[in-house]
Amino acid sequence: MSHSPQKHAEILQDRYGFKTASYLSTGTAALPYDISERLRAARAQAVAMRKIPKTQVSAASAPSSFGSSLAWGSDDGFGLWGRIGSVLPLIALVVGLLTINSFQSDNFALELAEVDSALLTDELPPDAYSDPGFVQFLKATP
Repeated sequence: MSHSPQKHAEILQDRYGFKTASYLSTGTAALPYDISERLRAARAQAVAMRKIPKTQVSAASAPSSFGSSLAWGSDDGFGLWGRIGSVLPLIALVVGLLTINSFQSDNFALELAEVDSALLTDELPPDAYSDPGFVQFLKATP
């Protein structure tokens, strides 16, 4: 019989709990009455406050036509702030990409302006502009 890792962990936790309870129970016979009553009350409180495991709903039994990720109208704890918080990273990404695009185009325009100003201020013969190696020379010189 094979168990899932979660089921195996639950079995180990139960065994640990039973062993701990048996070790604690062995020494209670020699305790005075008032101490044993306080221990009994503390045990009752601990059992009342124990963590109750959540039941898992399978996808086949969930009544949703679009799935849980697309159900914006469902009442699963997402209010107005939850929806805004889930859309906010997408908006930040789009704004960041637009800003990067703007900086890149500005840098490209500045580089072209530098080349144009260098060409216009240098004294070159007109035949140099028609030379195919001239473009390579401009790219190689800073």
